[in-house]
Amino acid sequence: MKILSWNVNWIRAVIQKWFFDWTKENDADFVCLQEVKAFEIQIPAEVRFHMSDYNYLWHKWTRPGYAWTAIFFKKWIGILEKKSEFPFHEFSDEGRVTEIAFRYGDKVLHLLNVYFPNGWDRADWTEMLSYKLDFYEKMRQYVQWIRDEWAEVIICGDFNICHTEIDIARPKENENSIWFLPIERAEMDKLENDGFVDVFRKLNPELKDQYTWWSYRGWARERNVGRRLDYFWVSPELFGEVKNMQHQTNVQWSDHCPIKLELK
Repeated sequence: MKILSWNVNWIRAVIQKWFFDWTKENDADFVCLQEVKAFEIQIPAEVRFHMSDYNYLWHKWTRPGYAWTAIFFKKWIGILEKKSEFPFHEFSDEGRVTEIAFRYGDKVLHLLNVYFPNGWDRADWTEMLSYKLDFYEKMRQYVQWIRDEWAEVIICGDFNICHTEIDIARPKENENSIWFLPIERAEMDKLENDGFVDVFRKLNPELKDQYTWWSYRGWARERNVGRRLDYFWVSPELFGEVKNMQHQTNVQWSDHCPIKLELK
């Protein structure tokens, strides 16, 4: 089973590149997108045509914004449940979470596609760090509830946090910056303490200079001055099913690169 996750930073932009060739080449069972920046009624016709092997779950956010997530899934997959909004009302109207439950062997598996808040102040100077931390806490509560129901969990998407110093190009220069604040990184520590596994780091504990986001400024991507913001985290019982995970850094049509998880 193959799962792709990518912050596309506007689906209309990437489909003008080689998005459909990319999906065809990878032939994933699930394609999880963040920041699609489109309502369901605005899905370009070419998406429906070229992705005809897939059904989809689109966010239900109805006000212009930027969070918005979507999941494409192969039509043959037997879906048990679909959710296009987060169950906590204070976050339910931003399209940040799309979720699909399905059978994986003898297990029930919940795939959560998430665009976590970035934590930067809004344009009107509204403080957003506390909002971000509260979202992380509610997400931890929610996935624990799923696990209490004897289901396995995959959380993928743009987490908007670099967990450790190895996950950012210049840790000392950014130790007081959003995305790398100790109070943010502690939220990922909590997720880890709950038993969840950061798949890429578990497979590559010492591998440096591995990032998924680069600024558009200063030739950051060419110089590989980046941050690892995009993750697959899995419940501990599921990690034994992991076959491989990769960062597709050669795909450059967004400020994020796609990431890919393969299960046995």
